[in-house]
Amino acid sequence: MASTAQRSTTEESITPEPFSQTEMAALRSHLRGRACTRSDPGYDEARTIWNAMIDRHPRIVVRCVGAGDVIEAVRFANAHDLEISIRGGGHNIGGNAVGEGGLMIDLSPMKSVRVDPKAKRAWVEPGATLGDVDRETQHFGLVVPTGINSTTGIAGLTLGGGFGWLTRTFGMTIDSLVGADIVTADGSLVRASQMENTDLFWAIRGGGGNFGVVTSFEFDLHAAGPEVFSGLIVHPFADAADLLRQYRRVAADAPDELTIWCVMRKAPPLPFIPVEWHGREVLIFAACFVGSNAEGEKATKALRSIGKPIADVMGAHPFVGWQAAFDPLLTPGARNYWKTHDFAALPDGAISAITQAVSQLPGPECEVFIAHVGGAMARVAADATAYPNRNAHFFMNVHTRWRDRSQDGSCVAWARDLFRATAPFATGSGYVNFIPEDEPDRIEQVYGTNYRRLLEVKRRWDPQNRFHLNQNVRP
Repeated sequence: MASTAQRSTTEESITPEPFSQTEMAALRSHLRGRACTRSDPGYDEARTIWNAMIDRHPRIVVRCVGAGDVIEAVRFANAHDLEISIRGGGHNIGGNAVGEGGLMIDLSPMKSVRVDPKAKRAWVEPGATLGDVDRETQHFGLVVPTGINSTTGIAGLTLGGGFGWLTRTFGMTIDSLVGADIVTADGSLVRASQMENTDLFWAIRGGGGNFGVVTSFEFDLHAAGPEVFSGLIVHPFADAADLLRQYRRVAADAPDELTIWCVMRKAPPLPFIPVEWHGREVLIFAACFVGSNAEGEKATKALRSIGKPIADVMGAHPFVGWQAAFDPLLTPGARNYWKTHDFAALPDGAISAITQAVSQLPGPECEVFIAHVGGAMARVAADATAYPNRNAHFFMNVHTRWRDRSQDGSCVAWARDLFRATAPFATGSGYVNFIPEDEPDRIEQVYGTNYRRLLEVKRRWDPQNRFHLNQNVRP
């Protein structure tokens, strides 16, 4: 990779800490959590994140257990002019959770999820994963509409917008957010909601971590589960072009309760896929229907009637289990690089470029997925939240994943080539949680007409850009 931030840092390159032992002792005395330096237990655990390409060394890690710890960490970083990075779930593709030589605010110990089933509300701390949220809310037959990988952190997902199996039915994650507690750049704790600090509340719904450190999220909950009609339909990749053309028609006619994604990759050794197909290119439809099994059977009939599938394992599944179905393909420890586009209607030119690229996958774990959104998400005005692209459309994520460092060049080049090949057919918008660190100049285009307002909020709440290790809105 060309980025020096992603290369390993040697012991000798670390400069001495710009603070004394007395100052460190004072910081520790004010914390309920722990402040770690390189020689302390917990340091490597905190700085090791999902993407193995990220190997950075903060000078200090504050492992927070409450808002007070976050306040102390921000104030200490400000006093010593330390760059601030913020870790929630640690899933961001660019590795923004970990900065080199600065102060890392580690929120992963803050995992509380509290549900009020009568009010249909949940209060969630920023270290919780989607799995933590799902397991707690599903005890009461309730959900927050989130993503598709249970180990993703709720904080990063929400701040970037948040979409997944329930988006068409209930909207984006940010559409269920009703309030948040935020530590701002000067170390103050404020509340953001429709009634308090409304500009900040607007900005954190899609504007990422640009404006502060969220220490608590408050969500409206929706009735769904404990089962959903869901599953996978596996097809030979040789039929991919025709299947994708039929897919866009089926997706356009789908009810809001039905979400259909498409994944193209080499078949993993799953028990329901015939062994002769393991390791060969396949196209997989992943579908989820929120409603009764009988309604799900009816709603997925058109999808299940196209092509000649290798396997069809649609049926009733526990929602918590379905949310974790793709976890085995997204475990920590692999090297990852993503590229993303939005398409208004998945045109033939894009289909041709995608299928040609998938026929030349650089590794067995690389894939391209396409997600169709719309429904409830599209009924929210584009300027109601910082996330702007509310029209029904298709997300494409080029997910390149490999193990050997020697493959960095070929895997990254493959993703970039597909990104360029599909650019003429894309809308120009994108999902910030999928954008890698090498596209900083794309941010203004992604936010479109909302960008100017984001700038105004940034200038008010973080004029010195203390929170810049993110998809940055530069004041």
